[in-house]
Amino acid sequence: MLRHITAKFIATFATVGLALSLHGTAFAQAAAPTATAAAAASAPDLVPPAAAPGGIQSANIMDIKPEASLEPGYAKQSNAERGKVQPGNNAPMWRQVGAGAEGFTSYPKDSAPEAGILIQPFTQYPGSRLTTAGEAWRQVRNGLIIPYGGALVLIVLGGLALYYWRKGAVKLDDAPTGRKIERFTPFERSAHWANAIAFTILAISGLVMAFGQYFLMPVIGKALFGYLTYALKNAHNFAGPVFAVSLIVVMFTFIRDNMPAKGDLNWLLKGGGLFSKEHIKAARFNAGEKVMFWGGVFFLGLIVVASGLVMDKLVPGLTYERSTMQIAHMVHGVSTILMMVMFMGHIYLGTIGTEGTYQGMRTGYVDENWAKHHHELWLDDVNSGKIPRDRTAALAANAATHNKSVQV
Repeated sequence: MLRHITAKFIATFATVGLALSLHGTAFAQAAAPTATAAAAASAPDLVPPAAAPGGIQSANIMDIKPEASLEPGYAKQSNAERGKVQPGNNAPMWRQVGAGAEGFTSYPKDSAPEAGILIQPFTQYPGSRLTTAGEAWRQVRNGLIIPYGGALVLIVLGGLALYYWRKGAVKLDDAPTGRKIERFTPFERSAHWANAIAFTILAISGLVMAFGQYFLMPVIGKALFGYLTYALKNAHNFAGPVFAVSLIVVMFTFIRDNMPAKGDLNWLLKGGGLFSKEHIKAARFNAGEKVMFWGGVFFLGLIVVASGLVMDKLVPGLTYERSTMQIAHMVHGVSTILMMVMFMGHIYLGTIGTEGTYQGMRTGYVDENWAKHHHELWLDDVNSGKIPRDRTAALAANAATHNKSVQV
């Protein structure tokens, strides 16, 4: 009996356990989708957002065709066509920019003719390689004008110093007589000194702006050098018009006595007696002074003034493009250096190089022995009465006589 009851209890307990086990499995299966849905709802959105419209879009390197450059007409593709086979490759656009292609700009053509051109087209200036115009100008300036121009200035300056050290000033053979001859009138001296002072300001400021970074900036520092060059640049711009006007006055004042004459070639062939004791006869201005007048004052002077006016944008009707300014700058640089070295010789001979010469330009009068030593033909004209000994007094007398005749 007890054994029967025990077996029945065990069977009942097993049936209940089996039922509970099946019910738990079904509950777990029903709860799993709910937990999965909740987790999915709480998880962040891993889908990448859509790219914003416009702007430069990056490209997957795996999507770029490596063989695109082998397609026909690849080198002649436009930027849009290149973007289809190689997204992000803007080489056609920059190739057009480098070739001087003009883009759109709202600036008017008359005030900004090159506003739409980012890079100048290829060109070749004398002494440069075939490259963009800006780079060609830089090569000429930094590779030719600056080093060779600076060397020429130093060579001439050193040559004059060496000559003065070895030879000294050219002295008069005889002592001054005390008899004076008017060589330059007050008007002539005023025109000369106005031009000379303006030239000195231009020469000093130009030399500092061109070469100062090599010999001056390391000494005084960048800050002070910047202030100095700024001040000199403004002085250069103000002295330029004074030099231009006074140069024209000087040319018209002295052109008559600087015309070529008989004996000028002989004077040049003998160097004016500078390296010998021989006296070479000359008129009021010798052949060396005439070369200085026609070469330095007239030819180079006009080129310097004209190129300076272009750089200051003072020539009416001229289109001021970058190439125009580059050419004007190169011409101005070369002509001013040549003009300076010629004027250096003129200044040397007119001051410490020749006895009595500076007094002629400072006071207007020279001694008779000075005239005999350097300009004997001019002295002959003075002694013969062809040229007045005192031209200012003669002009005043003529003016007084003219006024009396008019009053009568």
